Amino acid sequence: MGLLGIVIALAAMIWLAFRGWSILLIAPAAALLAAATAGAPLLAHWTQTFMGTAAGFVAQFFPLFLLGALFGKLMDDSGSVTAIADWMTRTLGPRRAMLAVVLAGALLTYGGVSLFVAFFVLAPMAHALFRAADIPPRLMPPAIVLGTSTFTMSALPGTPAIQNAIPMPFFGTTPFAAPGLGIAASAIMLAFGLWWLGHAERKARRAGDGYGPDMPAIPDEVAERPLIRERASTAHEFDPAEALHGLRSAQGPGAAVALLPLAVVIGVNLLMTLVVLPRWPADYLQLPQWGETSLQALGGVWSVIVALVAAIVCLVLLNLRRLPALRDTMGAGVHAAALPVLSVASLVGFGAVVAALPGFAVVRDWVLGIGGGPLVSLAVATNVLSALTGSASGGLTIALEALGGTYLARAAEIGLDPAVLHRVAVMSAGTLDTLPHNGAVVTLLAVCGATHRQSYGGIVMVGIVGPLLALAAVIVLGGWLGSF
Repeated sequence: MGLLGIVIALAAMIWLAFRGWSILLIAPAAALLAAATAGAPLLAHWTQTFMGTAAGFVAQFFPLFLLGALFGKLMDDSGSVTAIADWMTRTLGPRRAMLAVVLAGALLTYGGVSLFVAFFVLAPMAHALFRAADIPPRLMPPAIVLGTSTFTMSALPGTPAIQNAIPMPFFGTTPFAAPGLGIAASAIMLAFGLWWLGHAERKARRAGDGYGPDMPAIPDEVAERPLIRERASTAHEFDPAEALHGLRSAQGPGAAVALLPLAVVIGVNLLMTLVVLPRWPADYLQLPQWGETSLQALGGVWSVIVALVAAIVCLVLLNLRRLPALRDTMGAGVHAAALPVLSVASLVGFGAVVAALPGFAVVRDWVLGIGGGPLVSLAVATNVLSALTGSASGGLTIALEALGGTYLARAAEIGLDPAVLHRVAVMSAGTLDTLPHNGAVVTLLAVCGATHRQSYGGIVMVGIVGPLLALAAVIVLGGWLGSF
C-alpha cells in the first residue's frame, strides 16, 4: 500500500499542477497523502521532514535565485538584453536567422540572464528575422529552446544556471566540473540542433511554406496568466509576472556595454573557482557556528554568488542613467525570485517525505539496480524525476537528496571523479523535463503565439533528442576516460 500511495500522490500532484494549481498548496498535500497511506505520522512529516528539507533548500540556494533574477531584470530594464539581440540581428541578419536566434539565446543565458527574461526579448527578435527570411514561425520555439535551454543550461562549463549549482554541495564540485565533457556535450547539442533546424527550414522552403501573414502582437498579459505563472515558477528561477514591473529604458546601451556584465559573470566565476577559492583560508567553517562544513561543499555556490554580485554592480554603474526607476526595477527583480524558490523547495520537500517512507525502498532498489554503473543509474533517476515534476531543478534536487550520497560512495569505490557525476546529473535534469507540461515550454509557446501542435515536435528534437544523444556520449566518455 505504501508504494501505491506514493504513486497516487505523485499522479495527483502532476495532474493538479498541470491544471494550474499552486505547487505551494499541492506539494504538501500530496506529501501528506503519501504519508497517510503508509501509516506515517502526518504532522511530523509536514513540519519536520517536508518543511525541514524545503527550508534547507531555500537556505542553500535562495541567494542564487535572488541574484540571478535581479541580474536578469536589471539587464532587461537597462535595455541591455534588447541591445544584444539587436546587435546579433545586425551581425548575422535574416540570411542566418536561425543561427542568430540560437546564438543570441545562448549568449544571454550563459551570461546569467534568466530564461524568462530572454524569452520576452528573443520572441520579437525571432519574429522580425523569420518574417524577413520567410521562415515558418512554428520553428521559432525550437530555435529559442536550443539557444536558451540546452547546452547553456546543463553542459557548458561554468554556466550560472541554478541546475549547474545544485550538485555542487552534494559532490563537492565546482561550476566548471568536467569541462572537457561539458564542451563535448555542448558541441553535440548545438550541432544536432542546428542540423535539425536547417533540415526543417529546407523542407519548409521546398514545400513553399513561409512566414505567412503577419502574426498578431504578443500580448503583455501572457506573463500574468495564472496558469502560465504557476507552471513557469516550478521550471526556472524567474516569476514571469515580474517581467512587466519596473520601467524599461527607452534607449539601450551599445553592444559592448551590454555585453560587459555577461563577461563579468563568466570571468569572475572562473577567477573565483580556479584562483581565489583554492587559496581561501576557510578552516573556520569547521566550527559549529558555521555548520561544521567545508569550503569544498560551499565553494561552488560562493563562486556563482560573487560572480553575479560583481556583474550586478558593473551593470548598475554602466547603466545608471538608463535605470530611471532603479528601486522599482530591483524590487521586481528580487520579487521574481520568491515564488520560484518556494515552488521548487516545495517539490523538494515532497521528495523528502516520499524518500522517508518505507515504500520508497522499492523504488530506490530498482534505481540502484539498473545496469551500467552509477552514471546510467543516476541519469535514469534524474530524468524520470525531472519528467514527472516538469522541473529540472526540482527533479535534480529530489534525486540527489535521496540518492546523492549513495552515488558518491559508489563512485569512490570504482575511482570515478565526482565531477563526472555532477555533469551527468545536470545534463539528465535538462532532458525529459522538457515535456508538454513544463512551465518553460508553456510560457515560450504563449510568448511566440504558437501551439503545442505546431511547435512541440521541433522542441522535442532540439530539447530532448539532442541532449539525450549528448548525455549518452558523456556517460560513455566519462565512464571510459573519467573527468577531463
